Amino acid sequence: MPQPASDVRQVPLLHGGVWEQSTSDRWGEVFNPSSGEQIASVPLCSAEEIDKVVQTAAKALPQWSETPIVERARVMFRFRALLEANFEELAAILTREHGKTLAESRAEMNRGVEMVEFAAGFPSLFTGETLPNIAADVDAETIRHPVGVCVGITPYNFPSMVPLWMIPVAIVCGNTFVLKPSEKVPLSAIRLGELLQEAGLPAGVFNIVHGDRESVDALLEHPLVAAISFVGSTAVAKHVYTKGTANGKRVQSAGGAKNHLIVMPDADPDLAVKALAASAYGCAGQRCMAGSVAVVVGSIGDTVVDQLCDYAGNFRVGPSDGVEEIEMGPLIRAEHRQRVANYLDIAAAEGATVALDGRRDFDSDGFLIGPSVLDRVEPQMKVAREEIFGPVLSVIRADDLDAALAIGRSCPYGNGASIFTRDGYAARQFKQHFNAGMIGINVGVPAPMAWFPFTGWNQSFFGDLHIQGKESLQFYTRQKTVLTRWFAASGETHDDPVWKTDKGPSGG
Repeated sequence: MPQPASDVRQVPLLHGGVWEQSTSDRWGEVFNPSSGEQIASVPLCSAEEIDKVVQTAAKALPQWSETPIVERARVMFRFRALLEANFEELAAILTREHGKTLAESRAEMNRGVEMVEFAAGFPSLFTGETLPNIAADVDAETIRHPVGVCVGITPYNFPSMVPLWMIPVAIVCGNTFVLKPSEKVPLSAIRLGELLQEAGLPAGVFNIVHGDRESVDALLEHPLVAAISFVGSTAVAKHVYTKGTANGKRVQSAGGAKNHLIVMPDADPDLAVKALAASAYGCAGQRCMAGSVAVVVGSIGDTVVDQLCDYAGNFRVGPSDGVEEIEMGPLIRAEHRQRVANYLDIAAAEGATVALDGRRDFDSDGFLIGPSVLDRVEPQMKVAREEIFGPVLSVIRADDLDAALAIGRSCPYGNGASIFTRDGYAARQFKQHFNAGMIGINVGVPAPMAWFPFTGWNQSFFGDLHIQGKESLQFYTRQKTVLTRWFAASGETHDDPVWKTDKGPSGG
């Protein structure tokens, strides 16, 4: 691994309220995907550094967990105000280190702010349940407690939104938190940490480490870590879940996807094509809710493919950093761009038609590739089965809805799927029977907002309690049941005469 470059920013750790330089001898590179230029060096922390930060989070836990929840929530109110005040700066950081367009970065920040708003309302959701006289003179109640030191391991595709899925909820619930952002995009996480400090979060409650698999494994194995939240590829999600649970952690681990978009013969082709393009090519296809396979049913197939190629072929693709009018930005790395491009050759070799080829000369050093459409794809082909994570849409032809549903049942993933139709029966059959946890009806990206859980299925999620919604409250707390019996100070019981008077046990 290269040593940190002297002419670029060295990304710090946040440890106990102090920003400090890592002592690691391994470093990674952070690029601006629009220019191909290295903009920072990020440390790949050792297990020893990880241990120090986790120990600090554990020391901050007792005082923070005893802080009244309304005070914890007020930190989130102040944090939200700071996110709004620094909104354009945060969006610009996202675009610079990830490559998504400014419009997409603003949308990402809005979704993150929604999660902060949701967490700020947790005093209303934190209440338990009571049942007086569950037995003679015995009252029962449940109360919620924080789980302890929580860890977030987040991906490169949403450098602010995914951390904000985790941090506000965990902190308002009384936990302390250690974030390990993707080593490809650490700068957004740093700015979030600065704003949390400015909002008045006590030292040690929120901490940041950096690294690769060595750092992840150190977090998964650490005895003081109680809970792990992860979003990333399916292979890594399975590793995090398996190793984390083997070490006694509570784990929610969201993986990859192969999302299907079904277009029925009665769909409005203009609306369907625009929704397909937004789903498949938004964020350059680098999102787990991106449409990856379009299943066109019956006679509408040729129309959809022709219109899609014409529409997506005119996308304004280019460097997105500081450019408002760009519709699709670069991929995260040059090697990822090459991996995505290779799938077009694989598809052609397997007998599919490359109806729209996104490879062209962009006269730029950025990691650019345009939208691609693969037609006449068969379900057994690699492009129909493997997660490409780029702006490639595979089109499968199906005779009817039953055949389209069968294609979905054969998919090992289960994140999201959508149908475009005017037929209520077809929509209901799809909603009831498609093999995915998030369903859209005439909605291209059926990603839920903060108030509902992000309910991936199958190989798209490992665990029991999902990110977002009330399930996030359940994940970041554990319940205690209390049974109580009280006696009068003088030792009387309910059988004593004093309890049988109209005035009650106090005499008044």
